[in-house]
Amino acid sequence: MSESRAVIITGMSGAGRSQAANVLEDLGYFVVDNLPAEMIKLLIDQIGVPEGQRERIAVVVDTRGGVTYKALEEALNALLQRSVRTTVLFMDADNATLGRRFEETRRSHPIAEGTLAERIATERQAFEEIRGLADVIIDTTDLNVHELRDRVIEAFEGLEEKRALRVDVISFGFKKGTPRVVDLLLDVRFLPNPHWNPDLRPLTGHDEPVSDHVLSAPDAKVFVAKAMDLLGFLLPRYEAEGKAYLTIGIGCTGGRHRSVALANELGRLLAAQGFDANVSHRETPAE
Repeated sequence: MSESRAVIITGMSGAGRSQAANVLEDLGYFVVDNLPAEMIKLLIDQIGVPEGQRERIAVVVDTRGGVTYKALEEALNALLQRSVRTTVLFMDADNATLGRRFEETRRSHPIAEGTLAERIATERQAFEEIRGLADVIIDTTDLNVHELRDRVIEAFEGLEEKRALRVDVISFGFKKGTPRVVDLLLDVRFLPNPHWNPDLRPLTGHDEPVSDHVLSAPDAKVFVAKAMDLLGFLLPRYEAEGKAYLTIGIGCTGGRHRSVALANELGRLLAAQGFDANVSHRETPAE
């Protein structure tokens, strides 16, 4: 019998919880919508997980059911005691996008009082601690429905068989803000900036002259060694706890030189050590 799995879907109203639930249903999950977190334990016992009557379930818990951090944490502990491997999926989007979606669909927000902007802000504050329980965070601000579906499938399809932690390394520039979803953030602005070298300025960290320049710096060599030492300690422990995704942000000023070269290097080293590592670049996508 395969391992019993549960996915708890939560997050901001308008961020795509229902779409995520539909995708998981297509993947063979038994989906229950709008369930109070306090009833998850009862549901698990009632439908026979982990005895095998339902080996994969997905439960949507949100503002409508009055979800709280304490109730969700207790539900997670109850599932752990029943040997049900559980992943918390948090759906998110920025406030402006959420507001636009509600205005376009003319649906009412589940928070009863205040303007739409105030309701969204109230819900976000209520979810602040709950977001910290998430194993997977999908930010749908810039995603269409097809891209959202791809992200959910990528995160959960075949998860029963693939236990390996997926590590996403993303380079970015601080001048455009930090990525919305980052678990570990490493700031490499202390390294010499190739921007001030006229020959290197037009290039990016994907180009060998820039990469060699960045990685040959003594402090860069120490940084890579210490970062890999830290990740070598952390990643197996995250994996043992059942974490499905880990996103590492590597930031420099503009996101074109130092962060790109170092993200590529860390991704290469992680892959060489057997981790499922994926590298992306927010400011300078690889061609």
